[in-house]
Amino acid sequence: MRYLTAGESHGPKLVGILEGAPAGAVINKEKIDEALQERQKGPGRGGRMKIERDQVQILSGIRGGKTTGGPIALEIINRDWANWEKIMAWGSDADLESRKVITPRPGHADLTGYLKYRTEVRNVLERASARETAMRVAIGNIARQLLENLGVEIRGQVLAVGKVQANLQDTEDHWQRVKTSEWKVGDPEAEKALYAQVEEARAKGESLGGWLQVQVLNLPPGLGSYAQWDRKLDGRLAQAVLSIQAFKGVSFGMGFEAGRTFGSQVHDPIAYEEGRGYYRLSNNAGGLEGGMTNGEPVIIEGVMKPIPTLYSPLETVNLLTKEVEEASVERSDVCAVPAALVVMEHVVAWEILQAVLDKFPSDTWEELHKAWQEYKIYLSEQ
Repeated sequence: MRYLTAGESHGPKLVGILEGAPAGAVINKEKIDEALQERQKGPGRGGRMKIERDQVQILSGIRGGKTTGGPIALEIINRDWANWEKIMAWGSDADLESRKVITPRPGHADLTGYLKYRTEVRNVLERASARETAMRVAIGNIARQLLENLGVEIRGQVLAVGKVQANLQDTEDHWQRVKTSEWKVGDPEAEKALYAQVEEARAKGESLGGWLQVQVLNLPPGLGSYAQWDRKLDGRLAQAVLSIQAFKGVSFGMGFEAGRTFGSQVHDPIAYEEGRGYYRLSNNAGGLEGGMTNGEPVIIEGVMKPIPTLYSPLETVNLLTKEVEEASVERSDVCAVPAALVVMEHVVAWEILQAVLDKFPSDTWEELHKAWQEYKIYLSEQ
């Protein structure tokens, strides 16, 4: 299974092609649109999200609500294109001088992309923009729906934003609060502090990053492999999370604390129960051992840096004069951490489904579902 995306932040549309989904799988377009709308929300979002009303258009590969086995082609219209049509036009009549960027932003792809491709900075930032993640959410939601139909649950929460850290509880009430929270946190007191912090950042022309967690429940052991480096599922998940714009770190389970703790307090004791099979007494490994799922929930955490566009800009160098100036300002968010959580959930869903399809026959949904159920029976009998 594979996919490609294309499109610029202020171009006419985003497009994506997904290949390799099993034929006959039920796909609900409304669920894709709901995920796209979730990605647009959050107290720290900027003006762009007031313009866009993201919805996916399915062009091929799904007919009568079911996948056909052929490539799935998707598009998401950029409503803001109407304000940028002359600037972003593909033909020779494009207004290349308007909105030209000559003061690259520290922390963004601007300068390095300009040096690498020898092109105008506008061409770099348009594709490097996190606007691209809208299509990744749409594609990832197709994967998520297939996983849900196998009984796999994916959920996420924001652990911290800036200096505010939420208290965590693994209870049903906690996760219900996460679902209804604009900040995707289950701690009401932390939520109050987050609103105050984002307003402080807005007033100062600053931006905020955060710390996020995604959990994948009801996976069997044996997805992924230790046989080759590029088949290790934790490696593939880490790459997927780090490919999200502004993400700078990823960990599993206990994460970096494992490097400061004795092994007896890190590794998870193994137990056995008839009818259940083998399981772990704890989950410090985050559901992954030797590059494979071990049957416990997969727990992944990611760190997102503050967005590089600052309304109180840092110093940079003018590309024409080489003089020190303030960096350019593109319309941006103060904080996009809750939105980034939606993206993280969906890139994780894609990699998990990829591992499922690697293990089980999957030309059709019927084959995949049958093999999945047979494997679960096998595990319970060991």
